[in-house]
Amino acid sequence: MKKLLLIILAALVLGAVTVTCAAIYLGSAADAIMDASWDDITGKDVPVPWPLNEAEIQALRDELGATWPEDDPDDPISSVDLDAIALKRAIERGEHLVQARLGCTECHDTDFGGKLYADAGPVFVLRAPNITTGPGGLPDTFGVKDWDRIVRHGVKRDGKTAIMPAVDYQELSDRELSDVIAYVRSQPPVDRTVELSERGPIGTMLIARGLIVPSVYEVDHDRLHRAEPPKEEVSVEFGRHLSRVCVGCHRADLRGGPIAGGDPSWAPAANLTPHEDGLAGWSTADFVKAMREGVRPDGTALDPSMPWPMLAKMTDTELEALATYLQSLDPLPTGE
Repeated sequence: MKKLLLIILAALVLGAVTVTCAAIYLGSAADAIMDASWDDITGKDVPVPWPLNEAEIQALRDELGATWPEDDPDDPISSVDLDAIALKRAIERGEHLVQARLGCTECHDTDFGGKLYADAGPVFVLRAPNITTGPGGLPDTFGVKDWDRIVRHGVKRDGKTAIMPAVDYQELSDRELSDVIAYVRSQPPVDRTVELSERGPIGTMLIARGLIVPSVYEVDHDRLHRAEPPKEEVSVEFGRHLSRVCVGCHRADLRGGPIAGGDPSWAPAANLTPHEDGLAGWSTADFVKAMREGVRPDGTALDPSMPWPMLAKMTDTELEALATYLQSLDPLPTGE
């Protein structure tokens, strides 16, 4: 009996040592991934606000010229504050991007003051920071390059790995990035300090084993970002541009499946290709209605995790372009 007890005790000790060693190994591996330095990703300095182009300036000139005294030799726009007009238009475009397409308020709250985004206990507790300028938010010295690093590259200001889902935003054009910055900077400061996100033991294991991959490891950092987005029209090109914000959940090929790194309570992302598992048989009108009302053609409701109330704010042109692109994809079975 005594010998049996010693064997059991030895087994328990060995098990405890094994678990401890495994936890230390996984913790170190996860730390190495999350604490990696990305100092070579310096960010791009885009103009904020995005300046008016020649066509916009000429349109202003023509508009003012219609009432300009014929005997006045000055240019009709000589007394116009072009920078102020550019800022106003940038903020308007940025508001639409943020409120209808990019989902910034889903994480950072409607006032951009940050909030608890997901509490998945032993996996992770995700909190989005305050991105207003002021107490608890971004410092005045947070520059355009800092914005670019975290939004399009997933790198924090200190050069470390960010939780920011930059894979969704890596194909934003320079003008779109500029417009987002202009809009967020125009918002009132929020005096709120948000605690940092936390990684649980299961989250540590998933990161160490590569089952949760931070965006910085998925983004193509050598990508040459286009200056301006494609023309806003019902086209495959514009639809593809719009779809890039969907890849974080629906995957790069948009075949859907379990969401890597997502809250375990989330349903698998829908297959957006024209496969029988996905949108086969959906018309453009069906897709637009689903995004406007949250209802599939068969009358069933979209999963609550799908942010259709935000997407409902997209224009008809945007939704129809997105539907056109999805219909052009190769039909793929849902991912596993």
